[in-house]
Amino acid sequence: MIFAVTTHDLDEAIFRVANVLEIPVLVLALLALALVIFELGSYVVELAARRRRRFATLSDGAERARQALIAGEREVAQRAVADVPRSPAMAQTLSFMIAHARTDGGDHQLNKALADFDFESQRRLARTRLLVRAGPALGLMGTLIPLSPALTGLANGNTAALSENLRVAFSVTVVGLLIGAVAFGLSLSRDRMYGQDLSDLEYVAAIISDPRPVAGDT
Repeated sequence: MIFAVTTHDLDEAIFRVANVLEIPVLVLALLALALVIFELGSYVVELAARRRRRFATLSDGAERARQALIAGEREVAQRAVADVPRSPAMAQTLSFMIAHARTDGGDHQLNKALADFDFESQRRLARTRLLVRAGPALGLMGTLIPLSPALTGLANGNTAALSENLRVAFSVTVVGLLIGAVAFGLSLSRDRMYGQDLSDLEYVAAIISDPRPVAGDT
């Protein structure tokens, strides 16, 4: 008898905890939906900026920057690569590279700048990668929590309560899956874009650090 009462108390406690979580889960689902919409808008802006990428512009700018650095004209080198960056993070890293290239210990500074850029890119990707898992998880929780009162309503013949809880459950499921699907697509595309940005920065770093002299020098 004691065991039965204890089991009932535990079941009741879990039931109450689940009911308490219903509102926070619904709120988090809405916040996650708002966040993924914001990320989608940011992605469109990033994609538009990257449509201007041309390898000829990258190569020509890097070579002109190298020649300017050899001549000791860092401001000219900065202007030479002004059209290369496609994001504020890329522009900041490129500016740092121009400022430290061809100096004592400059190669180490450039390598650190590239590593920091990659780390920052992974940090930006972490938001959508989190939503890939969090969206469906919130959707599942938002589906299961209303099922208990829905079944209770069914047992009591309360079809209104059954209908209302099932409507909430299925709606949250759709929202959670939508969040996960959109976030997954954003993560894949951004991973490719940020990888291209890092590759371009590595190319510029290699060119401006090239020890060969300017054409025509002896």
